[in-house]
Amino acid sequence: MHRNFLFDLDQTLLDFHASEYKAHEILNGNELLFYNEYESFYKMTGNSKAFENFCREAFGQDFSQDGFSDINQIDRILKYIPKGEDVHILDVGCGNGKMLGYLQDKTGAYIHGFDYSESAIDTAKKLFQTKADFKQGNIGETDYPAEQFDLVVSMDSMYFAPDMEKFVLQIMRWLKKDGVLFVGYQEGDVMPKTDNEKTTVLARALDNCGIQYEVEDITSETYELLKKKRDAALLYQKDFEKEGNKDWLDLLLLQTDCVTEGYDSFTQKMARYIYVVRKNELGRRG
Repeated sequence: MHRNFLFDLDQTLLDFHASEYKAHEILNGNELLFYNEYESFYKMTGNSKAFENFCREAFGQDFSQDGFSDINQIDRILKYIPKGEDVHILDVGCGNGKMLGYLQDKTGAYIHGFDYSESAIDTAKKLFQTKADFKQGNIGETDYPAEQFDLVVSMDSMYFAPDMEKFVLQIMRWLKKDGVLFVGYQEGDVMPKTDNEKTTVLARALDNCGIQYEVEDITSETYELLKKKRDAALLYQKDFEKEGNKDWLDLLLLQTDCVTEGYDSFTQKMARYIYVVRKNELGRRG
């Protein structure tokens, strides 16, 4: 997933009240959020040289990103991966698995991932067949054994949890006793913009569950990344058009239109944070 599509959704979806948010339902309640768009997206990424070049230029590595996961954000994950022969990493909303493949290449860990996109999982299974397990599934429906993972990563996928608190507790059950949850979390597109890193839907879910966390505000670097993303899209504009992928180019420009304004204006509408939860530091309220 690693998801931050900015499709022209009905404004009521973007202005929902956080406590009523049901991320797996959209409008008529029968369609998974952005499912058709992601099926098209992952089919495109498998055939587009322009998009591959765009990702390398904008993000420093081609992970088939549609959002904000550049190489600097992904490299932050590495320090939370322990050394050893039996290390297991789960990526929630793994897309086509390229980010997991990178982490495996750096650490030798076993990689696990699930995503609701059939096209993405089919690609992941083809690309990564050693010490790898990929399955198609939805947040809230997919389950794993207790204490299986050293690290659970969610880059722009927590938004799809139908019940954030329940999903957080499920992840805690999946983690080994010294395990870590690493979350890349965006506000202002799918999720509503709140006051700060302690008022997000995720932060409130962690607080309500009595779970301590560390958080880093990376809004300023995200603003710079979005400018780089826009420049990269324009750099490969002709290549996108030659491939017949002008619609995807237009989407990239739409996603980055927010940085044509100044930083102060940007921060009124958007924010980005990295949350880290260490299971051995859980602070449960009695």
